Amino acid sequence: MGMTMTQKILAAHAGLSKVCAGQLIEADLDLVLGNDITSPVAIKEMEKMNLNTVFNKDKIALVPDHFAPNKDIKSAQHCKCVREFALKNEITNYFEVGQMGIEHALLPEQGLTVAGDVIIGADSHTCTYGALGAFSTGVGSTDMAAGMATGKAWFKVPGAIKFNIIGKPNKWISGKDVILHIIGEIGVDGALYESMEFTGEGIKYLSMDDRFTIANMAIEAGAKNGIFPVDDKALEYIKEHSKRTPKIYEADEDAVYDKEITVDLSKLKPTIAFPHLPENTKTIDEIKEKIAIDQVVIGSCTNGRIEDLRTAAEILKGQKVAKGMRLIVLPATQKIYLQAMEEGLIKTFIEAGGVVSTPTCGPCLGGYMGVLAENERCVSTTNRNFVGRMGHITSEIYLASPAVAAMSAIKGYIAAPEV
Repeated sequence: MGMTMTQKILAAHAGLSKVCAGQLIEADLDLVLGNDITSPVAIKEMEKMNLNTVFNKDKIALVPDHFAPNKDIKSAQHCKCVREFALKNEITNYFEVGQMGIEHALLPEQGLTVAGDVIIGADSHTCTYGALGAFSTGVGSTDMAAGMATGKAWFKVPGAIKFNIIGKPNKWISGKDVILHIIGEIGVDGALYESMEFTGEGIKYLSMDDRFTIANMAIEAGAKNGIFPVDDKALEYIKEHSKRTPKIYEADEDAVYDKEITVDLSKLKPTIAFPHLPENTKTIDEIKEKIAIDQVVIGSCTNGRIEDLRTAAEILKGQKVAKGMRLIVLPATQKIYLQAMEEGLIKTFIEAGGVVSTPTCGPCLGGYMGVLAENERCVSTTNRNFVGRMGHITSEIYLASPAVAAMSAIKGYIAAPEV
């Protein structure tokens, strides 16, 4: 029996010729990531273990992004803890205000993640980097501490589900629609501790930003990771952003998959996840009533990239947000912010009646910059719509693509642009 793409990467990093699903291994790490919420816990764990140094100052990335710029004294203390640790250990890849971005958009942009890597991060959406053909997964802060100290981590080798992507998507259909469709089909535990391995001729129609979005939300199906093959688009992205040499792994022809699922992009419609789970999906034509909303958020590690902003701006150009509507746009990194400014996208958002924030996770986790009040509804391009996720426990979150979010901001109720 052959190995999947993920299994090949893990075998190589464990110094083994072969691994199989369920096997326990210790693998070398190419990058360890932490943010302003999880890093302080990991730092304290290192102190408890009397570990005073990191294994490699170039292979750790610390990104205060959840409550930064600091929203209150507690968040300021967290960021101070991370900052002092970074300075003490001369961490090369420390990004704070001015150089910051939302971690899962920033790291690929900075060239820190390439094909063939094994990456852990104390944030569940670390699976984003599978878009580049890397094995990346979220871990707890204790595992992050051990990873920073030793450069190694224990894994149980995951099985895999093969997603055969076919067809060409229609206009306004994006990676967000693809992954919401999949989660709606298999459920939030449909890929529990599995590797979601995407393949098929339809992948050529998915941009890198689409792929980042899809890999980012693999965790919302319970997956250990999501991963894409390394094609010309991926190699071009890596070449543009990184000086590192990627290592390409391909699944064996006789690789074992627990399940195979076909997704026809040509049949997908704008898809929205209703409260309070990402699996609770409906296509736009299945929504028969007008669902009035109070706020729209466009941004996050899922959909704050330049293509997302371009899509939203194309719809909002020359339009105004509905009366009483709050539109909040968060470019995912400083570079994306500047590019959006140069392309006139920021002007479009402001003229439409929106506000544009510095890069931050902020509203996604109910942190700040868009917390919801009692009974308010929000269409958001973020990745989770759990009870109380963005504020009051009676508020509601509807997950959607930037296209649906932008049109909903104009209409004042959940809507999608016409093809």
